[in-house]
Amino acid sequence: MEKSFVEQCLPCYDQQFRDATPKARARHQRHSYRALRCDVLRGLLGEDYRGMSRRLAECPLFRWFCGLEELVAVRVPGKSTLQDYAHWLPAESMRPLITQLILTAHQPTGASALELARSIELETVWLDTTCLKTHIHFPVDWVLLGDAVRTLMKSTRLIRAHGLKQRREPPETFLKAMNRLSIAMTHARRTKDSKKQRKKILRLMKQQIKVVAGHARRHRELLDSQWNQTDWTRAQAEAVLRRMDGVLALLPQAQKQAHERIIGERRVDNADKVLSLYETDTRVMVRGKAGGEVEFGNTLLLAEQKDGVIVDWQLHRASAPVDARQLSERLQQMEAAYGAGVIRALGTDRGFSSAANQTLLKSKGIYNGICPKNPARLRERMGEERFAQLQQRRSQTEGRIGIFKNVFMGRPLRAKGFAHREMAVSWQVLTHNLWVLARLEQKQEMALVA
Repeated sequence: MEKSFVEQCLPCYDQQFRDATPKARARHQRHSYRALRCDVLRGLLGEDYRGMSRRLAECPLFRWFCGLEELVAVRVPGKSTLQDYAHWLPAESMRPLITQLILTAHQPTGASALELARSIELETVWLDTTCLKTHIHFPVDWVLLGDAVRTLMKSTRLIRAHGLKQRREPPETFLKAMNRLSIAMTHARRTKDSKKQRKKILRLMKQQIKVVAGHARRHRELLDSQWNQTDWTRAQAEAVLRRMDGVLALLPQAQKQAHERIIGERRVDNADKVLSLYETDTRVMVRGKAGGEVEFGNTLLLAEQKDGVIVDWQLHRASAPVDARQLSERLQQMEAAYGAGVIRALGTDRGFSSAANQTLLKSKGIYNGICPKNPARLRERMGEERFAQLQQRRSQTEGRIGIFKNVFMGRPLRAKGFAHREMAVSWQVLTHNLWVLARLEQKQEMALVA
């Protein structure tokens, strides 16, 4: 794994730094080795970047594992370096490495090299989907307006602190005014004329937003034209400009959404909703579960084999199609990775049930373990011993998803932006599979000794 990981990282570095010296290339390979081990360990420990840096400084065993042994002094990567390690390799480059690990464990010679008593099988696969929640507050319409004021005024205050000022009231004044309106909006729900009061407060918020947006745009233009008068580089100024541009671009839509829902008392389609000013790829998912009727995030599909190794995954940026329409694509992806004819049986819940999927599995010679939607048909199929075993085992896939989301991905998921969340999913699939294979090895050794 380490050799393949470093080989994947080196071409990207050579493309970015064409005149790199051999010493620089060797240093990059050393950091690639550390990036792999640090990210796997961080996934096992469930730490954030700062906490991981502290754990490395405290524990000699962790430093040994990550290749940070030094006799002279304890030197560990800081939180910024660990964050760079988490983004060391793009998500599309991680998939071949994970596929290589699974194929190695699947082949008898590879399983022997991994010190497994037996190779893992890929004949039977279970699929399920879930919601990978984004780290946002509940998307209340008027709260989004408060978020916009806070971001724009903090950016404005930052620009003014670096020497670019206009004759305006301090940003703190607008923040305090918006906080008072937010508190009033919260308490208005308890009054007798709550609808009238909420409409009145929202109109005041819209007036405040108009002033704040104009104030922010002027400071934004000032920074764009006179950034060289500050102590910032152009790249640092661009970071502030992007932050303000993102909020200013979504602000009119957020205002319209709040107006439609509170003043107009009209519904807004999910496709037209602004759920977050920062995580713009968040989707509404109506799950209908007891713990949450509606969830906000992205659809994540996971496929596992008998021992719990995740053999396929996909995180959807846009609104995902229904489960039944995803089966054909994922089956094609698994056959391309592990070979046609390797998968011989497939089990899912009733969300994947469709006539097209039944025809697809039959044409490929794969046993159909999909739970039917028709209760009478389900009772009939439960009489088949193999189908009943697949459906009984399917309950463990729910637990696998819970372990992956809450333990490995973290609760809440700290990765910001869809690209980083997709990268985090790939890293944690790798960490999870290494963890599962290590546990298989221990169980098999104990069984052999007994």
